[in-house]
Amino acid sequence: MNALETLHDTGQRLWLDNITKHLISSGTLAHYIDDLYVTGVTSNPTILEKAISGGSDYDSAIAAALAADIESPQDLVFAVALQDLVAAADLLRPIFDASDGTDGFVSVEVAPDLVDDAGATVAAGLALFAQADRPNVLVKVPGTTAGLSAIEDLIAAGVPVNVTLLFSTAHYQAAADAYLRGLERRLADGLPLTVASVASLFVSRWDAAVDPAVPPAQQGKTAIAVMSQTLARHHEIVDSDRWQALAAAGASAQKPLWASTGTKNPELSDTYYLGRLAAPGTVNTIPEATLLAFAEYGAVCELLDPDVAGAEAMLADVAAEGVDIDALATTLQVDGATAFRASWSALLACMQRKVDHLRAAHDSETAR
Repeated sequence: MNALETLHDTGQRLWLDNITKHLISSGTLAHYIDDLYVTGVTSNPTILEKAISGGSDYDSAIAAALAADIESPQDLVFAVALQDLVAAADLLRPIFDASDGTDGFVSVEVAPDLVDDAGATVAAGLALFAQADRPNVLVKVPGTTAGLSAIEDLIAAGVPVNVTLLFSTAHYQAAADAYLRGLERRLADGLPLTVASVASLFVSRWDAAVDPAVPPAQQGKTAIAVMSQTLARHHEIVDSDRWQALAAAGASAQKPLWASTGTKNPELSDTYYLGRLAAPGTVNTIPEATLLAFAEYGAVCELLDPDVAGAEAMLADVAAEGVDIDALATTLQVDGATAFRASWSALLACMQRKVDHLRAAHDSETAR
C-alpha cells in the first residue's frame, strides 16, 4: 500500500491545487484521479496566468471568445477558465455521484475585487454556477465580513461554496455559521439541503510568519496547532443539536479543507504538512509537486489530533515569544486578500497581453 492509498484510507480526501488545459488534454489529470487518489481540483489566478503566458495552449480558446464578442480581460478569463473547470468537473463526476455529492468537486472563484461587496459576490457566484452548469462546481468566496454574508445567501440559493482565506478557528467558526444559516433558510423554505461546502484553512502561511520569531524547537508547529484547534471546533459543531437537526433533514457537513500545504520552510520536508494533517472527513488540497513527492516517498504520521489543550499550550509558547496569534490571523487574512487581488490583476494583464499578441498576429496575417 503506497502513502497516497494510506492517506485515502484515513478518510481524508486529496484535491489537486492545479488545473490547466494541458493537464486535462494530456490525460495527466485522469491519471491522478485513477492512480493517485485525487478526488477534486482547486485552482487560483497565478496557475492560469502561468498557463496562458507559458505557451499557446489557450490561444484558440481566447480567439474563439474574441470572435464571440467577449472583449474584457475579465470576461475572457472566465470564458477560458470555465472550459477547463467544466472538463475537470466531468472527469470528477463519477466521484461526485458515488459520494452522494460530498466529493469530486472543482472550484471557481469570484473576482477578488468583489471581496468587500456582498451583493456583487452573490450575483457573480450565481452567474458562475449557472454558466458552469455542473452540480460538482464550488464557487470560491473569501471568508471576509462581506464574504460571509454572501456565503449564507449563496448556500440559501443552492450554490455550493468553497469558503477561502480562512486562517483561525474563529474564521472557521464564522464560515460554519454562514453555512448553517444558509441551510436553515432552505429548511424553513422546504428546500433540499444537499448543498455542499468546504471551509479552506490556510496552513503554511502561519509557519512562514511565525517561524522567524520563535526558537527552532517551535518552528513548523504553529500551523498544525491551529488546524488541531479548528478540527476540534468542527467536531463540536457536527455534534451540536443545531447541526444534527440539519443532518437529519439531509444536510452534509461542511468539510475543513487544509490549503496552502506546500512547505515554505526549507528546513522542513516538502511533504511535511501532508503527512501530519490526515483526519477523517477533511480535505487536503496540494500542489502537483507535493502530490508527486508524497507518492514517491511520503508517509502518513499519526492522525491529526483535535487536542484543544495541547494546541493551546503550543500557541501559548508562541505567544510567549511575542507573537499575537489573534492579530496575526487578521493580518494573514488581509494580506491574503491583497495577494489574491494582486494575482488577479496580474492575470488580467497577462490576458490583455495575449489578446494584443493574437490581434497583432491576425492583422499581420490579414495584411499579407
